[in-house]
Amino acid sequence: MSITFTIMGAGNSAGTPSVGNFWGNCDPTEPKNKRTRPSALVQSETTTIVIDTGPDFREQVNRHDVSDIDGVLYTHSHGDHIYGMDDLRIYRLRNKHLVDVYGTKETLGEMQARFEYLFIQKADIYPQVLRPTILSPDDMGKPMTIGDIEFIPFIQDHGTCQSLGFRFGNLAYSTDMVALDDKAIDILRGVENWIADGSGYKMPKNIVHCTLKELYKLNENINAQRIYMTHLTPAMDYQTLLNETPDNYYPAYDGLSFKVQY
Repeated sequence: MSITFTIMGAGNSAGTPSVGNFWGNCDPTEPKNKRTRPSALVQSETTTIVIDTGPDFREQVNRHDVSDIDGVLYTHSHGDHIYGMDDLRIYRLRNKHLVDVYGTKETLGEMQARFEYLFIQKADIYPQVLRPTILSPDDMGKPMTIGDIEFIPFIQDHGTCQSLGFRFGNLAYSTDMVALDDKAIDILRGVENWIADGSGYKMPKNIVHCTLKELYKLNENINAQRIYMTHLTPAMDYQTLLNETPDNYYPAYDGLSFKVQY
């Protein structure tokens, strides 16, 4: 089976350019430096999954012509990963079915506390939008399916909280993590393409995002053939990253797409 995995947003919580048209170290003439907030799209011929719905979600799904969604996987509840979820109302109203959302108990609990009206019927003109499914500790490391797309969730250390990573066949997605335990490394081991948080860049004291040095160390055990750094900050210029990282390390960018094999 083959599916398509697309990075809809490769930026960090600020995006590039951030507010005030701030490009940081990024060359504004390089199109791959223009980054929206973190999100990904996973598609087969019959199933569409989104990972995270950040503040740029509407722009992202319109760009990729996403007319319906079979499920949304949430990595965690930080604002840059959930604050576009109100736009899921339009899918509910247009397609006449609830939108299934998946996450840990903690993540879904935070989402329901902030966006209660999406999870319950508030009034006739405001129907329930989302149908939550908790991914429990027992689900971690085990294959699950939405439609005909199989994935394996795993826990990641995000410093102040835990986040979820996901493996799809020979590709894995690990945004927003500072470290991985042995269980996560076992799930990732031997993956061909690993999309991984590199937002810590050259900041050894970053407590929530992985530095390049730590990313190199993790891959000594994972042995991914190609690593695509994501959650990139305005300090991380595309061409500079290409020049200063090993040959099998690449900066991700909005619209980067992969054919995934199982």
